[in-house]
Amino acid sequence: MSKRRVVITGLGALSPNGNSVADFWSGLLAGKSGIQKISYFDVENFNVKIAGELSDFNPEDYFDRKDIRKLDPFSIYGLVTATEAVTHSGLDLESIDSDRTGVIIGSGVGGIQTLEEQHTVLQDRGARRVSPFFVPKMIANIAAGQIAIKFGFRGPNYTVVSACSSGSDAIGQAFRKIQYGDTDIMITGGSEASITPLTIAGFGNMRALTATHNDEPEKASKPFDKNRDGFVLGEGAGMIVLESLDHAQARGANILAEVLGYGATNDAFHITQPAEGGVGAVKAIALALKDADTQPQEIDYINAHGTSTPFNDKSESAAIRTIFGEHADTLKVSSTKSMTGHLLGASGAIAAVACVKALQENKVPPTINYTTPDPECNLNYVPNKSQDLECNTVMMNAFGFGGHNAVLVLRAWST
Repeated sequence: MSKRRVVITGLGALSPNGNSVADFWSGLLAGKSGIQKISYFDVENFNVKIAGELSDFNPEDYFDRKDIRKLDPFSIYGLVTATEAVTHSGLDLESIDSDRTGVIIGSGVGGIQTLEEQHTVLQDRGARRVSPFFVPKMIANIAAGQIAIKFGFRGPNYTVVSACSSGSDAIGQAFRKIQYGDTDIMITGGSEASITPLTIAGFGNMRALTATHNDEPEKASKPFDKNRDGFVLGEGAGMIVLESLDHAQARGANILAEVLGYGATNDAFHITQPAEGGVGAVKAIALALKDADTQPQEIDYINAHGTSTPFNDKSESAAIRTIFGEHADTLKVSSTKSMTGHLLGASGAIAAVACVKALQENKVPPTINYTTPDPECNLNYVPNKSQDLECNTVMMNAFGFGGHNAVLVLRAWST
């Protein structure tokens, strides 16, 4: 069976350093940090007091108050970015086959804000005061469901939950749906709204988050730097529109890039730490390259997982060097989490948006806050300033708690 080619025709983004694709991308190229002191709740008694919150984002600019009461923020973010992506794609919703148009998104924790809020209501005010919208606001699949309802997309619809690999795995699954002929169009990506007291306390108490830059938030996330000591939690969403090449060409779509390959593995090693030497990542990268029918030396840029934790950055660097050999000495690698923080299940989705823009504009975003090289992280991390680079083929890595590894390969569109 021949596999169909799959292309990207629309983008949408909400991130701590930009509330649209244009603002997100310009923020990345400028090295703009979106990390700030947490404003959503009182952090006086928390060791960690910073996060990558959305800035100047008002749901009432997109929804009326009645609808907002029925939506968790992660669904709001997903709907806003899906709308931007669909609009950008130029899809004519009246003429497409909605039965062959689906939605697959990723989210690590789904509607956790609603869960925490309603648990407080239960504790303080009793069972009768819990909202009847609690369950349909909280469940992790609801953002994908809400997107389908908004646009009338009746094709495959579900949510991937693989921790910080969720967004990338969602894109990979959507890619497969089109490749093998199940659908013609997929809306895919990830959404996360996890800056809550419980998540900050939980990640903080396991010492996954940095707690040493509360007074200088913009300097807190420093992937691959020798003095990194934990990640910064972020929020937001990224969405892309995938289409089969023949469908996109038949409607005269503006094709942005092509998805070439997807690889996924599991370390089967530890609940939070990557396997020594990044062996699971090595296998996922190799699978993605094989699926893409691409040689390692053809990769121009890698958008790294690069969380700013000691173990992840070291193991990811080792995995890249294992696969790319001598090419690793010239290969450009950067972590946009240095500017956005870590969006958990949405991180791979906004990375995909960044990779498409890199392919279109032949520019790669930097790793900011990179000041002290680490001998165990010995690659070119595009330190502190964006760089011009002729990009033809790029890779994006995503790794998650539980040992999940997901890798995608994208190529610049060329007829």
